[in-house]
Amino acid sequence: MVEEVGLSETLQHPRRSLGNRHRSQAQKFLKISESDTANLSWAEQNARLSVLYDFTNEKNWKILMKIKVMLGDSEGARAVLEDLFTVLGRDPTLMSQLNEPGIIDSYEKLLHAAMSADPLDAESWWSYICEDEAKLVDFSNRLKSLDVSDQRANILFSRRLERVRRGGHEGMFLELSRYLLAHRPSNHEAWQELGRMYERRGDYNEAWLCYDQAQTVFPESSARDSFRERMSQQFEGKIGVPWKAPPISDRTEFLERLRSISAVESTNVTQGGDTQVNNSPFSEVLRLRKSGRVSEAFFLARRMAAEGEEGAAELVDELLGELDV
Repeated sequence: MVEEVGLSETLQHPRRSLGNRHRSQAQKFLKISESDTANLSWAEQNARLSVLYDFTNEKNWKILMKIKVMLGDSEGARAVLEDLFTVLGRDPTLMSQLNEPGIIDSYEKLLHAAMSADPLDAESWWSYICEDEAKLVDFSNRLKSLDVSDQRANILFSRRLERVRRGGHEGMFLELSRYLLAHRPSNHEAWQELGRMYERRGDYNEAWLCYDQAQTVFPESSARDSFRERMSQQFEGKIGVPWKAPPISDRTEFLERLRSISAVESTNVTQGGDTQVNNSPFSEVLRLRKSGRVSEAFFLARRMAAEGEEGAAELVDELLGELDV
């Protein structure tokens, strides 16, 4: 994979200047490798770092793949293509092509074709899709079939949805933002942005639920508390029923909807003979966790915590730590 082990996950937030710097270094080593092939390894190292620091720049991917081809590294070229498909949401149609036998040149052609049909830059992507209503509807439907749990994929599609919102499709933005957050619920900034939009629309219960989620996954945030203060000030001295936080039933329904969105097709999971797990009130949470469906397990545990189940809050914290991996 392109990603360097041991670097903080925050580095996956695009840093264009660092990406450009490492790509320039890769180009320099690539040029002098014509007289000294030993420099190709330095070119490859810098190209990998350029993708790490800015996965939204297609030039970074292209130079890395070019170097892999020059090195004759078929497995490495395949890994680069697989990583790109992960950023693009693990589209089943794209991923199936990796199962087909091919030579190294075919990986380079697939990479170029994928980025041509699905640009990484949000503005380029919007220019390609905005004039065609059918393409926009197809995007909405297709996104619901993708796996966007990877942080980079979540960032990429969040930027696209922000462009959709600015393009006047607010309803689509709200619907699909929930989908993205259901797949990566630890994105507190996106929860806060979604909460602000609901607040602007006067949908205060939905706003509170989003702010509550933001502060749950990132306790340093004051989104929920600040919202409560704003609502108190808004109704202070006015006649009428002041706003109150949604009841437990609304919160559990909200979390259950998110769990349903994050759910994947059920698979047969062997429970084994662990009677302690089977008899636990958290048996379903633990089953989902064991099968790698951490987002789904997280929302179920959150729902149980909202209902007052003892020990659920601690399990939520554990799952939140796994979501950040």
